[in-house]
Amino acid sequence: MIPNTQSRPLDDFAAMTGRSLTRLLRSPDTMIMGVALPVMLLLLFVYVFGGAMQTATGYLDYVVPGIILLCAGFGSSQTAVSVTGDMVHGIVDRFRSMPIARSAFLFGHVASSVIRNLLTSLVVIGVAMIMGFGPTAGPIQWLAAVAIVALFILAISWLATALGLLAGTEEAANGFTFFLLFLPYVSSAFVPTDTMPSWLHAFAENQPVTPVIETVRGLLLGTPVDDTALIAVLWCVGIACAGYLWAITLFTRRAAR
Repeated sequence: MIPNTQSRPLDDFAAMTGRSLTRLLRSPDTMIMGVALPVMLLLLFVYVFGGAMQTATGYLDYVVPGIILLCAGFGSSQTAVSVTGDMVHGIVDRFRSMPIARSAFLFGHVASSVIRNLLTSLVVIGVAMIMGFGPTAGPIQWLAAVAIVALFILAISWLATALGLLAGTEEAANGFTFFLLFLPYVSSAFVPTDTMPSWLHAFAENQPVTPVIETVRGLLLGTPVDDTALIAVLWCVGIACAGYLWAITLFTRRAAR
């Protein structure tokens, strides 16, 4: 009986996702830092800077959505480094000799990134609850907030995957994702944008992180969302599509060498 060697994309996708998650579990220091750093920033902003911040709500309630999105930025650097490591260490050449779908390699990295970052966000929310975070959201609002966060993480993960394919070394991949870490700081994540200089205010209001944060904040705290949710979704979908197409193009070129 001749064994079936045809590729099954869903099985390949599941296998690659499991591989990426297994590698993460075998690197506990990476996991610990991925969780500890956002939590430390939450503590820093609330207990050190929070007393000087003037916001419409308590500063803890105000800052939690920004910290959640900051988790995705930290996680994106890990994704980019992991993708670059696979490319430069030759494992992709081995995958090419196996009957698996090529796209499964990329989808596996993205899926594991989404899972990892959602779990980190859950830990941050848990710590915030202990600190006194008091969202007023009902089940539907919570589901909508989680969906927006997951969509943002998906978009950032595809962009980080493309940057990982673009980089020639793991150090370069880590550096390429710096602007993903920087964007939440120049948004409404930590201070209202109307407190910024006019030239910076314009950038902060019209970059992708601000509408996502305002949407999550509005859903969790019961403040009006209006058309901000639509803008947030459009930004996330646009970044995800651009990152996906860029990653597929780069991977096809590098795999063909």
